[in-house]
Amino acid sequence: MSKPFLTSLAVLIILCCTQFALAQAQQQYPIADKVADKIIMKYQTSSCEQLKAQKAQGANEQHEEMQEKVMELLKKDPAMRKHFLDRIAGPIVNKMFECGMIH
Repeated sequence: MSKPFLTSLAVLIILCCTQFALAQAQQQYPIADKVADKIIMKYQTSSCEQLKAQKAQGANEQHEEMQEKVMELLKKDPAMRKHFLDRIAGPIVNKMFECGMIH
């Protein structure tokens, strides 16, 4: 077999394994995925001004209760915490950087 073919085959195998692992993790943590999707959507659809205003305003009581429940779940399950943070970190940090909220 030629070297380019083997390289292409290796890349294909890695991509398939990565997609399989991602699908497995998403099936394993449906609650974490649902919360992550909601958070990601918030950051993707909010303007910088909206995010800054929300940060200045602070969380309401209902939001704080939900946040506490999620934090408890994440504290109890390190693998779920890793999965959740891996999902939300990039989109949140990128938006905050774009908005000048982190320097």
